Amino acid sequence: MSNIARHTLLSVLTVILVAVFCGTAAAQQRITGTLPDGATYVIDVPANWNGTLFLYSHGYVTPGAPNPAEDVGDPLTGGFMLAAGYALAGSSYATTGWAVHEAIPDQMAVLDVFQSAVGTPAHTIAWGHSLGGMITAGLVQEHPDRFTAALPMCGVLGGGVGLWNEALDGAFAFNTLVAGGALQVVHITNPTVNFLTAEGALAAAQATPQGRARLALVAALGDLPGWFDPASPEPARTDYASQEANQFLWLHFVDFPFMFAFRAELEFRAGGNPSFNTGVNYARQLGHSADNAEVQALYAAAGLSLDADLAALDGASRIPADPGALTYLSDNVTYNGQLAIPVLTMHTTGDGLVPVEDERAYSRVVHEANDSSMLRQTFVHRAGHCEFTPAETITAIQTLGLRLATGKWQDLTVANLTGEAAALGPEFNVIEVNGSLVPTPPAFVKFEPRQFLRIFDAFTQ
Repeated sequence: MSNIARHTLLSVLTVILVAVFCGTAAAQQRITGTLPDGATYVIDVPANWNGTLFLYSHGYVTPGAPNPAEDVGDPLTGGFMLAAGYALAGSSYATTGWAVHEAIPDQMAVLDVFQSAVGTPAHTIAWGHSLGGMITAGLVQEHPDRFTAALPMCGVLGGGVGLWNEALDGAFAFNTLVAGGALQVVHITNPTVNFLTAEGALAAAQATPQGRARLALVAALGDLPGWFDPASPEPARTDYASQEANQFLWLHFVDFPFMFAFRAELEFRAGGNPSFNTGVNYARQLGHSADNAEVQALYAAAGLSLDADLAALDGASRIPADPGALTYLSDNVTYNGQLAIPVLTMHTTGDGLVPVEDERAYSRVVHEANDSSMLRQTFVHRAGHCEFTPAETITAIQTLGLRLATGKWQDLTVANLTGEAAALGPEFNVIEVNGSLVPTPPAFVKFEPRQFLRIFDAFTQ
């Protein structure tokens, strides 16, 4: 299909769908219920169902927080999809926290409920955000015969072991160089006290040039971006002070809760510590990091010896994984790269919770499995975790739909993706900032992620 033909087809489709969405909403059927393990589910079927079902996997829910069933990430996208004739479904999962073990069977059970209550879809597409992006990739790996395509967004595609190993690296460096060994980085017995102690040390470090340099090193070992606010421009490449200030915000508001508190929930369900840093060369890790130049500059400006701090990390007692816990996390989940169906991913370049380098890890194992023809990856130049506009999400959905309709990937250029998102109009080209919708143009970008720092997958176990 030529660029012109593709653009014309999608433009016509967009006009039709916007007209439907903005007019009287089509009647729809909502089905809710509870699975045997206690997970709830929700299914929405429009009167004009086109035979395609999207199974949505939601992201991480803080242990003990409300956990309703969800079948879409945002209401604008959901309304658009229902108007287009797509059915939506999803479960709450039976537990909160690192619920991959429960989520995959719960999501499959929702498919069974849908088939009994509604019928067999012509196409079933798995999609989800964050931990839900990880679950999406896990669903199509474990049950490829039940799906025709997948859309993992901002997903933990480096696998569970890789993600938590990177978190361990940052926590280990922070505890060794900043907190003076006062923290539990694994086998956490009191998450609240541990987290508050870490936050106190973080605030103190941010107040001095030496502390800020060390925080930059902590951030670099997890490839945290130097960009936090999605409504702000990205700091200049050599504006290292601003980059570190943004990394501090990522650590304070987002990453430290996982490093020093939520890890305890994972350890409880895994039966021990699933992470390890035995054999890790932190100087080499820093050399591969996207933040290496920043760390070098801030250490020099602070008058600190980076070599001495790296030597201190090398000399500190390393942490082995508990074998049974490592097996649990490997099972929930790591990737073998085998794709039997088309998979399209989307990730922001400034994601400090699930760094964009996770995409590089996923593409690596897919390449090693000789299935790269099934995978395409798209990137959005914006700060934030899962900070996509509805227009960008709908464009990804339409792109995946074209892949299914034509049997081949079509023209995934930045210009085409941007044009299709922009054509959806101002209602869908927005992001939510502090409770308000802010007009935001499409930000698709050609991007090549750097190396994922802690590879661990089906090939490296």
